[in-house]
Amino acid sequence: PMIQIGEATDEEKPKFTGIPRNMNIRDINLEQALELFQLPKTLGTYEDKEVLVSNGRYGPFIKWDNSYFSLPKGANPHEVKLSDAVNIIQKKKKEEEPIAEYDNLPVFKGKGRFGPFIKWNNTFINVPKKYNFDALTRKDIEELIRGKIKKDKEKILKNWEEEGIRLEKARWGRYKLIKGTKKVELPKETDIKTITLEKAKELLSVKK
Repeated sequence: PMIQIGEATDEEKPKFTGIPRNMNIRDINLEQALELFQLPKTLGTYEDKEVLVSNGRYGPFIKWDNSYFSLPKGANPHEVKLSDAVNIIQKKKKEEEPIAEYDNLPVFKGKGRFGPFIKWNNTFINVPKKYNFDALTRKDIEELIRGKIKKDKEKILKNWEEEGIRLEKARWGRYKLIKGTKKVELPKETDIKTITLEKAKELLSVKK
């Protein structure tokens, strides 16, 4: 669905804009239609960079320094002020800052599809409910990372480093062979003593 101003001619093309998801094409009046053409709109500058507000495929957003920041649910982009946009930008930037360091590598935290997590060394570590996610201590962070390192080591059953192949424990008592992005799952009845390097290569070669 879209709104168009003017008719197409050989000399000039009409203006048009998309209709946001929260608006019904049958209910839009002239005032609302014309208001949609005010976006994208420059709100001002922040840290010498332009701040824009607009509507997108997934809802209204702020654009600043080639980064995009979603507006809160239900927010009207036409009513957003520069101070509102700056608050959103600052909050997002703060969330993306590291919360600590471990082994000289930064630790970040966030919330994803499976709940709260910390990220360290390109590894995502789930944070159980027993921890206060909003106030993680240095001890909590070290405990979570060390626990993850230990768990990952324990699940590796065989590791042929020169070949980049390893045999690991998988879910539900099964096993998996891994080489790069290639993975082959083996049933839990598998006798892992019989999995030699040659056998591992053979099983991986079948996987396309």
